[in-house]
Amino acid sequence: MEDILAQAVEVAEEAEVFAVSSEETQVQFETNRLKHLQTKQQTSVALRLIRQGRVGYATATDMGERHSLVSNAVATAQFGMPAEFQLPAPSSYPPVAVFDAGVASVSNEAMIQLGEELVAPVTAHTPGIICEAEVARGTVSVRILNSRGGQADYRKSFFSLGIEGSLVNDTDMLFVGESASSCHPLSNSGEVAGTVLRQLELARNRASVPGKSLPVVFTPDGVASALISPLMAAFNGKMVLKGASPIGNKLGQPVFDRKFRLWDDPTVGYRPSSRPCDDEGVPSQRTTLVEEGVVAGFIYDLQTAALAHTGSTGNGSRNHGGLPSPAPSAFIIAPGDTDFTEMVQDIKEGLVVEQLMGAGQGNVLGGDFSGNVLLGYKVENGKIVGRVKNTMVSGNVYQVLKQVAAIGREAKWVGGFLQTPHIYCPSLSVASKG
Repeated sequence: MEDILAQAVEVAEEAEVFAVSSEETQVQFETNRLKHLQTKQQTSVALRLIRQGRVGYATATDMGERHSLVSNAVATAQFGMPAEFQLPAPSSYPPVAVFDAGVASVSNEAMIQLGEELVAPVTAHTPGIICEAEVARGTVSVRILNSRGGQADYRKSFFSLGIEGSLVNDTDMLFVGESASSCHPLSNSGEVAGTVLRQLELARNRASVPGKSLPVVFTPDGVASALISPLMAAFNGKMVLKGASPIGNKLGQPVFDRKFRLWDDPTVGYRPSSRPCDDEGVPSQRTTLVEEGVVAGFIYDLQTAALAHTGSTGNGSRNHGGLPSPAPSAFIIAPGDTDFTEMVQDIKEGLVVEQLMGAGQGNVLGGDFSGNVLLGYKVENGKIVGRVKNTMVSGNVYQVLKQVAAIGREAKWVGGFLQTPHIYCPSLSVASKG
């Protein structure tokens, strides 16, 4: 990397080298049986430089390609965007714990056993259900050097397990699932399997809901599938700069319910989305986005921050090896003070939504969502009475979060990137067929 940087600074005003290598082992089950076990290794190195005021960029999968890497980056600079930023100077980084050496020591046999322990109780509970499961472990190493002396170097471990089940009976299709992830090794599959068993119990009976506005409780997975995509787009500094964010001009203004608080925080220990710095070498920090319903900030990388005349929030992300762009690391919705059971008991007739399908196909930038209830339950007189089918919910995230009946006391990590409690909406449009 030092050689690449030395060659780049001879032909450019500024330069930065970003290298990432990873190794991942996956154990996958299909149709209730072990399908395969595989280990993948990947290495990539990216060079970003500023030449004659413009950004040049090139990537390679072999450090030996450093000569072509520099020449390719120089060639692209003549077509690159004007560089409005400076690369970060040397800095200290927060001590974010993201590596556990115990992950690499988990044997393949132990991972296979974990997968079997996910599948076995589910298939025993519900004959005929078809399960897919995955157990994965791995490590990621990141190193960044730039011509201003900035440098960062860290390792991250990750471990995940999850299961999905489908049960088809004529035209009736039931889908259940749960997953967990951490930077620590996960040795107990019981909690994940137990959640799926609870879903199957709640789905044992069927129920129908009328097509009208009804109170709806989104579980943490329901929040992730329905409400988060519009929020991620709205708080993205690039969308704010383009004028595409509906809250881009609402900084300091109340937009959401006072109970709603949201921040981005990659400094939470042992979470797969955490890190000591972003992919540009900017120190990680907690960035408040909504405080008591008031829009408090947005997320930026170096370029968008410079264009917005502010500082980077440490959210530069090189998704799939491309140029950095602002992206959330770990969205966290603050918990409230209401239990899930209290929410259900408050409802005379309504819905609990575990998973929406297709919610992101609407006007995401405008905050609209609409999707089929892939897994959800009817609430009647304060009790869950059965699973609904042929049901759709639709709404607008800003209207939903403007008036929140309650926010759950306990929060859950979903997919490693979102921590959220249950959210109880007093009224949402519901359509039902049959």
